[in-house]
Amino acid sequence: MPYEVQGVVARGKGEAVTLETVVVPDPGPGEAVVNVQACGVCHTDLHYREGGINDEFPFLLGHEAAGVVEAVGAGVTEVEPGDYVILNWRAVCGQCRACLRGRPWYCFNTHNAAQKMTLADGTVLSPALGIGAFLEKTLVAAGQCTKVNPAAKPAVAGLLGCGVMAGLGAAINTGGVTRGDTVAVIGCGGVGNAAIAGAHLAGARTIVAVDVDDRKLDWARGFGATHTVNSRETDPVEAIRDLTGGFGADVVIEAVGRPETYKQAFYARDLAGTVVLVGVPTPEMQLELPLLDVFGRGGALKSSWYGDCLPSRDFPMLIDLYLQGRLDLDGFVSETIGLDQVEEAFGKMHRGEVLRSVVVL
Repeated sequence: MPYEVQGVVARGKGEAVTLETVVVPDPGPGEAVVNVQACGVCHTDLHYREGGINDEFPFLLGHEAAGVVEAVGAGVTEVEPGDYVILNWRAVCGQCRACLRGRPWYCFNTHNAAQKMTLADGTVLSPALGIGAFLEKTLVAAGQCTKVNPAAKPAVAGLLGCGVMAGLGAAINTGGVTRGDTVAVIGCGGVGNAAIAGAHLAGARTIVAVDVDDRKLDWARGFGATHTVNSRETDPVEAIRDLTGGFGADVVIEAVGRPETYKQAFYARDLAGTVVLVGVPTPEMQLELPLLDVFGRGGALKSSWYGDCLPSRDFPMLIDLYLQGRLDLDGFVSETIGLDQVEEAFGKMHRGEVLRSVVVL
């Protein structure tokens, strides 16, 4: 029988979210129902509420989650009831041109559950990133469930489902940061600080954190930044060059998603260095750079999608590193809250007061 549970819904653009009764179907072929134990409050959820993703309201928010599989549908072999999983929003297909070339982290045909979750009156809900996890139970494609060690607390494990994985992956997977590299990270919110943690984990010798908020720069030091720059007070390009022997950083990660900060990243890298864009721009933004500079500076200009992660490879590995004390996931959890406090958490996030509020169910 279908499940009736409580979930956080955005009914209209800019409207405060509400706690609603949601009907979750029994899992069909290739699907799983997961008991959600924790879900982080991510900027993407706020973008959905503000109409910045699309206008397919009402949205069932939440996507950065961990929990336990309740039931699976026909043909599911990846997971079984009782498995402790992190939910991911890029269930790879195994058949597209990227997957067939051995690059499944670029999968061009990721998939979600075929059935729809609804409000009690039958109104179809659009789950955020195909997950919808501000919810006591959610329906996902079985491939969106990645088994990990249950010794990791749900409040920290779920963070790998989006923001922390995006930042870590931007440094390690996309940027290819390795021991001895110099790295700069522009923007030190959750994703930027995760990039700093990733660069530290990879053995970077210099990690420069750049932000306009001293509070975020303090957080950055805790995740491994060796130097901090407040770009309200100091030219960040010159500061990064000064801190890297006058050359610029080997890898610069832009975690803001704005043209002006991208230009800073472009000019703050060393010759033949790498720029990684992990901050998400809005549709109207335009970037203008001298083509001669693009040619003359060489190197690589990359975008990082979900940290170019392969959940089946990266989630268990990162959870193991956390359990070994080598990756500080606890440092990202600013507070734990209930489902009825998501709207308040959006305000704190918008004001830069938290790295992550995490809903614990």
